[in-house]
Amino acid sequence: MKKILVGLGVVLVLQSLFALCLVSSLQLLVLRNAPFGVTGASPVVNAVTSKMSLKTLHYTDESAVLDAIGQSEIYGAYLPGPQSNTLIVVPAKSFFGRVELEAAFADASKKLGKPLVVKAVKPLPRSDRLGGVSGLLLIPLLIGGYLASILVLKATRTAAAPWHVAMLVGYSAVGALVTDLIAGPGIGAYDNSHFWPLLPCFILITASVALPAAAFQRLVGPMGTLLVATLFIIVGGSAAGGVGVSLLPTYWQHIGAIFPPQQAVTLVRNVIYFDGHNITTPLVVLGLYTLVGGVVIGYLGRWRPVKNVGDAAPSSEAEATSGPSSGSRPVVRVLAALAVAGVMQCLFTVNYISSAHEPVATDLPIGATGPSPILTAARQNLSLKVTLYSDESSVKEAIDQAKIYGALIPGPTSTTLLVVPTLSDVAPLDLAGNFEEAAKKLGQPLQVEQYAPHPLAKKDPFGLVESLMLIPLLVGGYMAATMLRATTGTSVGRWRLPALAGFAVVAGLLVNVVVCFWLKGYPAEKFWIVWPILSLIIAAVALIAAVLQKLLGAAGTLLTVIVVMLFGNPSSGGANGVPYLPAFWRDIGVYLPPRNAYILLRNTIYFDGHGTSQALTVMLLYLVIPAVALALLYRFRTPKSPVTPGTEAEATAMAIPVGGLP
Repeated sequence: MKKILVGLGVVLVLQSLFALCLVSSLQLLVLRNAPFGVTGASPVVNAVTSKMSLKTLHYTDESAVLDAIGQSEIYGAYLPGPQSNTLIVVPAKSFFGRVELEAAFADASKKLGKPLVVKAVKPLPRSDRLGGVSGLLLIPLLIGGYLASILVLKATRTAAAPWHVAMLVGYSAVGALVTDLIAGPGIGAYDNSHFWPLLPCFILITASVALPAAAFQRLVGPMGTLLVATLFIIVGGSAAGGVGVSLLPTYWQHIGAIFPPQQAVTLVRNVIYFDGHNITTPLVVLGLYTLVGGVVIGYLGRWRPVKNVGDAAPSSEAEATSGPSSGSRPVVRVLAALAVAGVMQCLFTVNYISSAHEPVATDLPIGATGPSPILTAARQNLSLKVTLYSDESSVKEAIDQAKIYGALIPGPTSTTLLVVPTLSDVAPLDLAGNFEEAAKKLGQPLQVEQYAPHPLAKKDPFGLVESLMLIPLLVGGYMAATMLRATTGTSVGRWRLPALAGFAVVAGLLVNVVVCFWLKGYPAEKFWIVWPILSLIIAAVALIAAVLQKLLGAAGTLLTVIVVMLFGNPSSGGANGVPYLPAFWRDIGVYLPPRNAYILLRNTIYFDGHGTSQALTVMLLYLVIPAVALALLYRFRTPKSPVTPGTEAEATAMAIPVGGLP
């Protein structure tokens, strides 16, 4: 019982830390100490910097500014002029940074009566319209390297040996090549001209995780994998800066700079969009991780031979360190282990990039109170599903019930467009941009207003909190089942069902306290209704994992990861919204836990529980059916299998990275 409590306690701490790191790093996407160019003094710049944290850098003229942008040094620039002023934005540096700059400078210019011209330099292609590809690519590269180190350890029963370096570097090369082929020529997330420049970058990124992970396993022992997962995945991944490093809180900017994920994102982004400029620091940091990891493995493996781990160790120390040539079975085990890691890396590449690299709305539901030429013109560039309502109050009632993402209300003198930031972080920008352009071409006035804004908009302006906290909930669920199986040595037992239910209740409470009270991610009055929802999500995933582990053994954990994280999480819709998913992901998500869990969370917090009946029903089915199955399976008892401390740590650590990264 003590081992069970300790094991579940470890999972509880990791889950809470994961939620704390992810939400605190990304809930408030505002520029902080962002490098910004100016070519002269201006009251507009003064007004903006009084409200926004910009690090202004002075340049002589526009040519110098453009050179700095080409070097990936600044997020934008302001050029005062005699007739008008120019704001230069750099979407490739940060999509959300561009949004923040345009809004702040437009507001300040309007108040001060200064004409403003906005110019975009380094625009994003349609295949990466939000600039998320560099962050999405990090997921398979980081996880592939991490899993390879763990699975090689399990296959060879030794924590480090000189030939491990060659194995892991070789895997890094093959995994990088496959990822490059899938993401570039396969899916088209970036232009094919970047294939060869990115390949060595991908190899370096994968190796910078795989080799240090193996070194930690040797230095720290069974807890090495857990330590690497905590540092590289939970902490480092949260500070990766896929949305733009300067949009992270300042302390996360500094923390992330010392870990591979942030340097990897910067490297990939600058190679794709900035012709490889400003990549010296990422190359040095990633190279040092790779070099030090390789040296530690080689030195300790050759001059300080490792002790075998596991229950099927080789018969002699020489066999443990001599390498895979000592027999056919070790070779087969190693190749099988690397194949599993490779398959997982491929699936992460295909699923996460295909579902999210090009978020374009299809049949985006909006309302209208009457016909309008602005609506007709806007529909030429934006796929809309329009529902007519009798009046403005009916439209707002539909928004309150989370049925539509916005509404157009034609009036006698002006037309009003309502946008709903609580339903999507991208839809308000798409609606406002397309309708404003249509109105401008037609010469008709249009007023854009937010409706049902976030109750804590200053803490979560883009509505990301629910999608961010969902990841630790899902991961914590199957981590708990995995740890319980490892500590008890069996897939079922008399206390497994109540133990997982109790864990879900406590974990849901702790995550709720962290996100609601500590981080103020949603209104405090929602605390009590959110708690059982969080517990329901954790319990449902934990019980699914427990049943699959009973039926399939260790493969059950892998299947849970595939169903919940490799297909469920990409199809959830997240903060973008379901209409922004490709058809395949829209269709399958309705049957899987993540989308229903997200809708249940979001609509409970922001829409008073409207539109949650189906989501609640699905989640309850995922809870009740596995619970009944687990109780019935208890009758078919299996003997306990011996479990080593190393297996416990590895089982838990292997479950961590599959939550994905922002």
